[in-house]
Amino acid sequence: MLKESDNPPLVFPTEKPITEFPGQWWVAHTKSRNEKALANDLITREVQYFLPMTWSITKRSRRTFKSLLPLFAGYVFFCGEDDCRLEVLKTNRVAGIIAVTDQETLVSELAQIDQALRAGIPLTPHNFINKGQWCRVIAGPLMGLEGMVLDVKSVTRLILQIDMLGQAASVEIDLDMIEQIGDPHSK
Repeated sequence: MLKESDNPPLVFPTEKPITEFPGQWWVAHTKSRNEKALANDLITREVQYFLPMTWSITKRSRRTFKSLLPLFAGYVFFCGEDDCRLEVLKTNRVAGIIAVTDQETLVSELAQIDQALRAGIPLTPHNFINKGQWCRVIAGPLMGLEGMVLDVKSVTRLILQIDMLGQAASVEIDLDMIEQIGDPHSK
């Protein structure tokens, strides 16, 4: 377990939004528990990446542990040209690299996750949902995000999906902060 200061940043380079990264996006499917180590290697190799992470609190033997864990275990998103892909492979931390066929959709989905994390909103991993009501956030720090709404134990959650991976994350939201829209995947 790393000290808080030893964790890699969620985005590299940190001063630039992921929507402005030049090049092609790829998804690195990492070897088990290698996401943060890969992120640190990518910083050294100056490869742009996005590693969404969230805080997890566990209690064992009267002690509380706080860990920063990848939101999508086993995946790191990186951007660049073919030489960047080769640099990622040279790290020996990946099981494979997934080519992104729909760059625009992936960047749009990742930007939503990035916006929520930068706003300090706690995200939790969530099962990918195929059916449900699609909504857009119309107020607050998450304004403009789109996702599926689901009630979990009388709490309304907005599901933010990464279709390509079949993965999702959710955030608690008030019903008065969202409006109904059509499902963007039905077009």
